[in-house]
Amino acid sequence: MNEFVVYILFSKSSGKTYTGMSSVLIPRFHYHNTKSTKGFTTRYRPWIVIHVEFFKSKKEAMLREKELKTGKGRDWIKQFLLPHHII
Repeated sequence: MNEFVVYILFSKSSGKTYTGMSSVLIPRFHYHNTKSTKGFTTRYRPWIVIHVEFFKSKKEAMLREKELKTGKGRDWIKQFLLPHHII
């Protein structure tokens, strides 16, 4: 049985966050930091994982990812997660 993970990455160098979803968190995280050659995550490396949520279905994970990418979700990230990672 597959588990799906919604994750939030943080770039200390830029102060940016990235929200994504995967069924293989560690390889996906490695891809964001080293393997990808184009896209948003390549510009703001290195990334650290600041939050993960596990789901039993892909549909649930996709809904949560979508929610976190809304204004309300981004506000939640800024208010509750980032204060613990910004120095």
